[in-house]
Amino acid sequence: MDKRSLFTLPLLHSIFIITLYTPTRTLAIVPACKNKCGSLPLKYPLGVGFGCGSPRFYPSLSCPNDELLLTTHTGSYPISSLSYTTSTLTITPLSMSTCSSMQSSSNFGLDWNGPFQLGPSLFILLSCLSPPNYKTTSLCDPSNAHLCAALYTCPTVTSFGLPLFASTNSCCVYSPASLGPKGDLDLQGLKCAGYASVLSLGDMPTDPTQWQYGVALKYSEGGIDNYNLATACNGCEMSGGVCGYAPPRNYFICVCSNGANTSTDCNGQVDFWSSAPKHDIGIFAIKKAWLGWLVVLGFVLAA
Repeated sequence: MDKRSLFTLPLLHSIFIITLYTPTRTLAIVPACKNKCGSLPLKYPLGVGFGCGSPRFYPSLSCPNDELLLTTHTGSYPISSLSYTTSTLTITPLSMSTCSSMQSSSNFGLDWNGPFQLGPSLFILLSCLSPPNYKTTSLCDPSNAHLCAALYTCPTVTSFGLPLFASTNSCCVYSPASLGPKGDLDLQGLKCAGYASVLSLGDMPTDPTQWQYGVALKYSEGGIDNYNLATACNGCEMSGGVCGYAPPRNYFICVCSNGANTSTDCNGQVDFWSSAPKHDIGIFAIKKAWLGWLVVLGFVLAA
């Protein structure tokens, strides 16, 4: 190798490194992350879609047709409410019974490795062939048997083939509720036809038409590798962005409404392809062309 090559190659290498690491606009994640689904706001750690919210919630949460859904191994369940203060959400399984609609139910379950755990809900098992037991221990809470009597005053109880005011022997207030080792409310194994889940008895505990029905779930946070996540995420959301993550290390990113993502917030961010000045796009193209010529020139000089 001649003296010219010994001088030129390090220079080319330095120019290559400087050009490579000159800041450019970050390419967009398409589509942009949602900040709401229907009427429900979406904030960290919840998110729908890959790269949105915390990775722990993908693909459990989705938003088809503006309806927020939780999907587990037993089915998909509409989410009716969210509380970011208490880290709680409420789902309304379509096969769950209420006073106005009683029906046979499929098993309900949560994924054992998912971010959700059963919250403060009261399960009432309906039309059971015998009082449910786990091994030799009864699952029923006798102190709440009056809730069975109240629920059996609902006219829709006849859908189970039971008469109005049926004996409460076929009903069980499952408390404290547990989803068992497989994470399921195994109605077939418990030999019950259906269930109701009560969040609140309201002001009239004896009137099941006034009860609030649904299944409360608690969720845990985490999943993004960032030591100062709370501050970063707050700044992102204040700027109109949605907190997300960048695999494979799941570092924090702020996803803006135009699809651009940054490591800070959306202030001053514009759509690279449609909103950026043409000279920005030109610089991006020139840099790539310049890198290509450097590589070719390096091979020529090294020959």
